[in-house]
Amino acid sequence: MPKATKKYKLKTYKAAAKRFRVTGSGKIVRTKGGKSHLRRNKSKRTKRMLSEMIVVTAAGDRRRIKRMAPYLKKYKANPPA
Repeated sequence: MPKATKKYKLKTYKAAAKRFRVTGSGKIVRTKGGKSHLRRNKSKRTKRMLSEMIVVTAAGDRRRIKRMAPYLKKYKANPPA
């Protein structure tokens, strides 16, 4: 009987897992940058627009994010404790 090949777990890049989310339809979304400081100088409209999530559209970026966070879709609703 042939020996079964061992399946390896992939490590998640935690920074990528914190920055990106997967929607119900499978799209990868991210928050916009420029929100952390110097907010007094920005208009209310600009600050409101910075809070929106935007879809990652570039195919290369999507591929790289999936490689960095392979279990992002699997645990999107119920992350392991």
